[in-house]
Order: sequence, then structure tokens, then C-alpha cells
Amino acid sequence: MKLCTLILVFFCLIGCTNKVTTEQITLLNGYWEIAEVTFADGKKKEYLVNTSIDYIELNKMKGFKKKVSPKIDGSYDTSNDAEKFIILKKNDEYLFSYKNNLSQWQEVIQYINEDTFSIKNEANITYTYKRFVPLNIE
Repeated sequence: MKLCTLILVFFCLIGCTNKVTTEQITLLNGYWEIAEVTFADGKKKEYLVNTSIDYIELNKMKGFKKKVSPKIDGSYDTSNDAEKFIILKKNDEYLFSYKNNLSQWQEVIQYINEDTFSIKNEANITYTYKRFVPLNIE
């Protein structure tokens, strides 16, 4: 009886893991700000205010990420710099895969929902983003 209970608990835990789905990838489109960084040693840094945010535009698993600075009137200051990426599926995980003239790297997408997403880079640093909500000053 204990063995059956143990097996049942094990399968419940496996079934509750948050696997990223293809449908969730489109949720990455939009404006995002870093909420928290978890370093490889487990230490965390929270970001309460961000002067720059990331704009992600994705279409058919290809896209770009660009830093922008929100302005008080609701517009954004931006530069022409953008990191192009593709989304790859590898070993049941989705990855941001970047390549430019100087480097190439990947980040594992750990989870996504409408309000947050998390990625882990090759240095084992996890970045947790929250959807940017502009200030509405009237």
C-alpha cells in the first residue's frame, strides 16, 4: 500500500512540472522588464525599478530583442541595436538561440505565462521577467 501511494505521488509530481509549449512561445511578444536575477550560487537580486526594458518581437520562431527606455508620455526611446534570435526545441526544451558577428549563445526558457517568463543562460544565471506595465499619469 505504501508503495502504491509513493508511486502515485511520484507521478503527480512529474505531471505538475511546468513544460513550455509551442503555444506559449507567442506570449513572449511585447515589453518585459527584469524582476529578479538568481545567480549560480543561489543568491538573488530583485529589480524594483528599471530604466530600460526589453522589447521582444517574435514571428514563426524567429525574432529580435531590443532594449528600450519608457518615457513619461507613454512612448519609448530606442536605438537601432537589436539581438536577433531563433527559438529552438532541443531535448523537450525551448531555447533562445542568438548569433552575431562576435558570439553565439543560448538561453533555456524555463517557463512562460501571460505575465512572467524565466530564462537560464549558459552561466547558470536565471532571469525572471515580468510584463511591463507603463505608468498611466493623467
